[in-house]
Amino acid sequence: MTSTRDAALHPSGAGCAFLRTAAGPSSPIKTPSLSQFILIVSVMLLVPVQPASAHPQCLDFEPPFKPVWHLEFCTQYEEFGCCDQKTDNVIAERYWDIIEQVEVAGHDLCEDMLKEMMCQECSPYAAHLYDAEDPYTPVRELPGLCFGYCSEFHSKCRHVVKYLTENQRLKDASELDASTFCSMVDLSDQDYCYPNVLKTPDLNSNLGQVVEDPRGCLQLCLTEVANNLRNPVLMLHSSDDTHRMFIAEQVGFVWVYLHDGSRLEQPFLDMSGEVLTTPWLGDERGFLGMAFHPKYRSNGRFFIYYSIQVNSKLDKVRISEMKVSAYDMNVADPYSERVILEIDEPAANHNGGQLLFGLDGYLYIFTGDGGKAGDPFGKYGNAQNKSALLGKALRIDVDGRDPGGKPYRIPPDNPFCTDPDARPEVFAYGVRNMWRCSVDRGDLVSRYGRGRIFCGDVGQNRYEEIDIIVKGGNYGWRAKEGFECYDMKLCHNPSLNDVLPIFAYSHHVGKSVTGGYVYRGCESPNLNGLYIFGDFMSGRIMALEEDKSTGAWKEKSVCMGTKKTCSFPGLINHHHKFIISFAEDEAGELYFLATAYPSAMSPMGTVFKFMDPSRRAPPGKCRQKPLPVKVRGKKVPFMPREPTATAVTVSMSDTVKPKRKLLDVKAKEEKKKKKKKNNLKPWRKNKVANKQAANVQMKRNTLKQKPKKQSQKPDGDRIKPKTNQTATEGVKRNVLKTPKSLRNNTIHTRKVPQRKDAREPTRHGKNSVKLREYGAFVNETKTNLNVKTNRTTQNKLQVKNKRAKHDKAL
Repeated sequence: MTSTRDAALHPSGAGCAFLRTAAGPSSPIKTPSLSQFILIVSVMLLVPVQPASAHPQCLDFEPPFKPVWHLEFCTQYEEFGCCDQKTDNVIAERYWDIIEQVEVAGHDLCEDMLKEMMCQECSPYAAHLYDAEDPYTPVRELPGLCFGYCSEFHSKCRHVVKYLTENQRLKDASELDASTFCSMVDLSDQDYCYPNVLKTPDLNSNLGQVVEDPRGCLQLCLTEVANNLRNPVLMLHSSDDTHRMFIAEQVGFVWVYLHDGSRLEQPFLDMSGEVLTTPWLGDERGFLGMAFHPKYRSNGRFFIYYSIQVNSKLDKVRISEMKVSAYDMNVADPYSERVILEIDEPAANHNGGQLLFGLDGYLYIFTGDGGKAGDPFGKYGNAQNKSALLGKALRIDVDGRDPGGKPYRIPPDNPFCTDPDARPEVFAYGVRNMWRCSVDRGDLVSRYGRGRIFCGDVGQNRYEEIDIIVKGGNYGWRAKEGFECYDMKLCHNPSLNDVLPIFAYSHHVGKSVTGGYVYRGCESPNLNGLYIFGDFMSGRIMALEEDKSTGAWKEKSVCMGTKKTCSFPGLINHHHKFIISFAEDEAGELYFLATAYPSAMSPMGTVFKFMDPSRRAPPGKCRQKPLPVKVRGKKVPFMPREPTATAVTVSMSDTVKPKRKLLDVKAKEEKKKKKKKNNLKPWRKNKVANKQAANVQMKRNTLKQKPKKQSQKPDGDRIKPKTNQTATEGVKRNVLKTPKSLRNNTIHTRKVPQRKDAREPTRHGKNSVKLREYGAFVNETKTNLNVKTNRTTQNKLQVKNKRAKHDKAL
């Protein structure tokens, strides 16, 4: 019995270097020229041989998983591997079909070794065994076998090879001596051949755990989700089961991104006329926060936080309520704004900006201390002054009005309601500039940690910190910075009673913390419970893991995976330096927003999604069924811009390795068409040949006419026609086609001030290098494609001409 998946995993033609050489006549493989061969050998000699490292991968080019249900057939991989119950059943059916045929033929059934051979599709290292790490080359039909095991298999079970493959060369080799056959199914890396792959300690000791580099850094990979954004300050969902994502730019635009990755052409909200922004690097003012009401699906209410300027002098932050349009679920009602609260800002920096709803249904507002350095406002500063709204975590009830006329109520359990020297809105105080806070969803099973609010509080000169917000808590600023004293008099005050951060790091690591989320998603089980955050200035991503017995948090270093680790299609292992914000989608998957040039006017912002390359959830477990979204306007499809980890490999291998073949089903259909064509009567053959010759002549005429059309352009656009286009010309054309934002990279060598404080400027020339490399890669790839296209077209024309002449001769 065969299936579509079976056909995909076992195409006609082999996969590894030996098997590609052994492919049949139908294989499109071209023998490399002498110069190409010398180049390949030189590259192979220059690449150092590296020891085996745990990098599991399945034949679908994704990480392995732990099956949800017990496997009945390939039971040795039911704890961790690449097969779910459905795939296991398909393999079992194929196995019993082969056993039946072998039995009818009167051969030894060879059950055990045949089963071992077929179950390697379920191995967590299936992609290595079948030489399928590169998704652009054919997959082996037989797994890579170590020589000793292969010799035993050949002596006992060579008669079953014809039932496992359609490759005639492999079938013929199985009838010869063991060394010939085993040399064809061997793997160059002996650590990965079967059964060595089961015995290598490096491959099996930490199988399924997050991959660590030699320094103990957790290697994660990314996917690109959105790009071309102007300082994207936040991304959030509306909890209405549509799985839409709303991405806000600092200039005041909010865009809707659908579950399929496309963006709506019309913005959800345009506040650019009201928001105070500038093109200055690192300016903290602008559109800063947004939160959807917990009952948004029924009431359409949401809240925004942004900077304004009054009479061209006084800066303020404004918190307003708005509603979605009654006529379009993807557009806000621009006339529905109702101002909730306005707070004067004495300086341009430290504007806070976080809005979120807690599990209690109340709106939490996080403000900065007012700016400048050292919170110099008043005797104790704004943060320690409970009668000021700056430097606080505020909590209000937006579902009612205060008897005094305020558009909100004070929750009755707010900690300072009865304190005459405190504002009743204050929930916690002593914060400097909390940039990005999040609510923990809690463990998916036990609900442990549910409702905790994590915040990243930007430090002054020495330390950055992560805090968990508690009612009435004093977080120490300006008395303390991190765990250390900043203002000695305030620090040694016995009444300070401050809440210590769960983690703090010095400015040797980073200089401006960006708070993140506790991962509670489904797709990457290994990350569950890790609080992942970053630093705006250093571009470093970090993680904290909680010891539940003591409540202490321990740092776990996070870094981008190596090219080998992130070799899955679509994955990238790099990101822009300036990490602006983190985000969580409706399913709990984790993202972050970063830019290569931190100006509110620069469209260099990109959204990245985290992915663990060592383990995933079982197929089908994380499927979402979003509610339909009625779209009235146009949709803009997503076009990725960042080069993937496998992109360079693909561009280099195109000249040597063949493209992946079609499925067996398609191959059989083409075979039938060819057979039908060959069986045509002579008069029919002549008719087809004449038609082909006519098509060739038409193409020649078209090619001849093209230069004339070009010469008719005005003098300024005139291009000299050439019949033979060289690779150099292709490069020139591609440079012209390269986006302007990728060509003008000189801006990336300028000095960049800190985002949330006037600290030492930092250069980020590395990002400009990455952009230039990306532009060069795009041009090189396009050039290769142009050259290949020209060669392919010429080859096709030559083949058609030869066929036409041959048919005429007949």
